[in-house]
Amino acid sequence: MARQILPVADRAQVRSYARRLVLKYPRELGTALGLHGLAAVSGLAAPRLLGDLVQDVRTQAAVDVAGVALAIGAFMVVQSVLIGCAVYASSRLGEKVLAELREEFVDQVLALPLSTVESAGSGDLITRTSRDADALSRSVRHAVPETLIAVVTGVFVVGALILNGPLLVLPGLIAVPLLWFSTRWYLSRARDGYLRENAAYADMTEGLAETVEGARTVEALGLAARRHARTDRDIATSWRAERYTLGLRTVWFPSVEIGYVIPVVTTLFVGGLFYIEDWVTIAQVTTATLYVQQLIDPLDRLLSWMDELQVGGAAMARLLGVADVPDDRVAGSARPDGEDLAAADVRYAYREGHDVLHGVDLTVAPGERLAMVGPSGAGKSTLGRLLAGIHGPRTGEVAVGGVPLVDLPLGDLRGHVALVTQEHHVFRGTLRDNLLIARPDADDERIIEALRAVDAWEWAEGLPDGLDTVVGSNGAAVSPAQAQQIALARLVLADPHTLVLDEATSLIDPRAARHLERSLAAVLHGRTVIAIAHRLYTAHDADRVAVVEDGRISELGSHDDLVAEGGSYAALWDSWHGVR
Repeated sequence: MARQILPVADRAQVRSYARRLVLKYPRELGTALGLHGLAAVSGLAAPRLLGDLVQDVRTQAAVDVAGVALAIGAFMVVQSVLIGCAVYASSRLGEKVLAELREEFVDQVLALPLSTVESAGSGDLITRTSRDADALSRSVRHAVPETLIAVVTGVFVVGALILNGPLLVLPGLIAVPLLWFSTRWYLSRARDGYLRENAAYADMTEGLAETVEGARTVEALGLAARRHARTDRDIATSWRAERYTLGLRTVWFPSVEIGYVIPVVTTLFVGGLFYIEDWVTIAQVTTATLYVQQLIDPLDRLLSWMDELQVGGAAMARLLGVADVPDDRVAGSARPDGEDLAAADVRYAYREGHDVLHGVDLTVAPGERLAMVGPSGAGKSTLGRLLAGIHGPRTGEVAVGGVPLVDLPLGDLRGHVALVTQEHHVFRGTLRDNLLIARPDADDERIIEALRAVDAWEWAEGLPDGLDTVVGSNGAAVSPAQAQQIALARLVLADPHTLVLDEATSLIDPRAARHLERSLAAVLHGRTVIAIAHRLYTAHDADRVAVVEDGRISELGSHDDLVAEGGSYAALWDSWHGVR
């Protein structure tokens, strides 16, 4: 069974959302339905004319074959024009609905708590934003208009069939039980099957992404066989899920195909018997047979696209499910009284029963520069994320100005505390746009000042179009170190009071990084800075140093004091300074 981390909307939510979205455009919907109705009515003329023609030939009445042919041709031309207009109107409606759904989905993804994004992993979100969005796009662009055409056309054809002769409706009903039960059987299983298929694909995507991103680690540690085995398991799970949905279609499609043929045969056969008994005319039998034949097309459209609608419905359920992710914070009305940041008896666990932080107490005064050092896996980054309000503690409290971070609205929180990690992203767009993310109202002078503060203006000025140069995917190449400088420039523009820097200069040359940190210190003077450091000169320059070991702060004090104490920090300093 594939893992399902982010929630999935239920059937009622999907139906309610789809109904609300479509009914939001009543004029466009009415126009599309009206055009489809007129096209269906135009298509009803030919069978009636042919039925009357057969009746006239049977009774040896005067027959104007040329006139009938011209009339049929005229109605076919009118129907073709109306169908074209109806499809255009339906497509426009579909594009509006799709655009709104995409915009809402993007808003919901951007509003996801970071803790949820990190726990969900990249595979599920990537699959929802790519494969599921594409599946829903196909459904809205093609399946929904085609289904609309099928329903409207089918209603008018059935109406015409009843008006032609109620008795001749009865033979066609023989296929209804087959179509009804086979379709019901399929629909009761298809949604869950497609959800499993999408979830399995998400797992496979996540595994492949991890393998590609960590290719060097995989090679260095000899993990290729394990990653191959993981990929094989994911592919096998995906194959089983797809085989299940294929099995459903293999049973359902032949049942539907048989259901198409039976009504035509029975209408013609039983209609002949009725004609012999003089219950109906030959014109009625001919017209009814042609109507039943004509009904195959909308029925085939409806049932054929129903499979696509199931795929689209499963995709929509996954997209809408993002909105059901509970918020990881409940904003209160209290406002911070000051900018002092304090952690009191903080404990945190990624897995229940396995704490990685054990009763941490820490107070950082406004304007102080604190460095956190310690061995890998000691809990430095986890503590940094709690101090930045990314996660809430399992027990204890992290507060700014006496107000717990988890009680602050996200917008207010980012005005007090911001986190910059060694992970960064350059969006496709101009360099200016990438920086304005942090402060949309910043002018070029302020942008240039921020770039100067992070030692990036020299290379930024040398870009082909300066700040207007397109960077990111398919844009001007930006090195990892330059991307990190862009992230730091955003931080300078955002200008929060407290900054948590989690190895934020790790990708930059050590000599350049030292110069950059000193430049940042001048620009951020008066701001509180918590730096998680792997280069100990950062600790040397800090006001205080916190040594984190085994999820606890084992030492806390100035660089000189801790070196004089001769404890863990002194050993780290001697070791690091010795290789310098």
